[in-house]
Amino acid sequence: MSTVMSLRGARTISSALRGTRCISSAGGGHPVYIAGQGLVNVTRKQNQGLAVMGGDAIKNALKDAGIDASVPQALYVGNMMSGMLSSQQHMGALLANAAGLDNIECATVEACCGSGGGALRWGYMAVASGIYHTVVVAGVEQMTHTETATTTLGLATASDWATEGSKGATFVSLNGILMDLYMKTYGTKHADFAQFALTAHENGMTAEHATLKKKIDLETYEKARMITDPIQLFDASPMCDGAAAVVLTSRPDLIRHNGRAAVRIAGSGAGSDLLAVADRPEPLRLRAVEKSAADALKQAKMGHKDIDIFELHDAYSIMACLSLENAG
Repeated sequence: MSTVMSLRGARTISSALRGTRCISSAGGGHPVYIAGQGLVNVTRKQNQGLAVMGGDAIKNALKDAGIDASVPQALYVGNMMSGMLSSQQHMGALLANAAGLDNIECATVEACCGSGGGALRWGYMAVASGIYHTVVVAGVEQMTHTETATTTLGLATASDWATEGSKGATFVSLNGILMDLYMKTYGTKHADFAQFALTAHENGMTAEHATLKKKIDLETYEKARMITDPIQLFDASPMCDGAAAVVLTSRPDLIRHNGRAAVRIAGSGAGSDLLAVADRPEPLRLRAVEKSAADALKQAKMGHKDIDIFELHDAYSIMACLSLENAG
């Protein structure tokens, strides 16, 4: 999924990648604004629970928007593994109860690593279409309360299980295949991917909600232990728990709470691609990223040169690289 947002002349494009290909959007409909946002701290092994984390993130978003729980008309929750790791489905209703959102439409969106982006897409369409004027979108995941092997197996279910996951492939090994192919195709070295990891750790130093506040340098990156050749420790994101939420609205009275600048979702796109890596004619070409980014920009009536901030999917350094390149 790709989303373009406009903030008084500053444009950002955010991509929740892996498994997306965009549907065409001509724009139109009601303008959609982000009225509030909420986060909880990213943690590990704290076992706070899905309802607590998700509920708190939604409450924080409502507070930030200056509204109470009676205003939102729907809740869309992005989640991938609650059923597998916590024996808890029906996340929409669970989080609605936890946040005090009574008797509203609620649903869960599962799209692997793009689940949060998928939920945002649903919320955007609900408001843009005029079905609702205000909705809440949340994302929550708990992965560190189970054994690492169990969580790794759960993540692997987002692969083509028949040809990849059931044969022992994991997200680490699949990204390792892509990274190895990239290095052989373009003659790059492992050190050439370092900046993605260094930037992520640099950002974590100033993010209040981050759990790993550790600045690294090139030497640290290069000497880290090998996980799956050529992926080393700092090429892969750690397993963590956390939640975030936003309030989307078309109501003019809600978009400038406390006099701050309005943030409008100017464009959005989503879709899918061939799931199995081996089935893709060009594994390093993420056609979904190309399409989703192009369609979001088209709907926003913007070009690449108009973008000031690009937020990419960086679960692995190779995916950050491919996301950047395929988005243009």
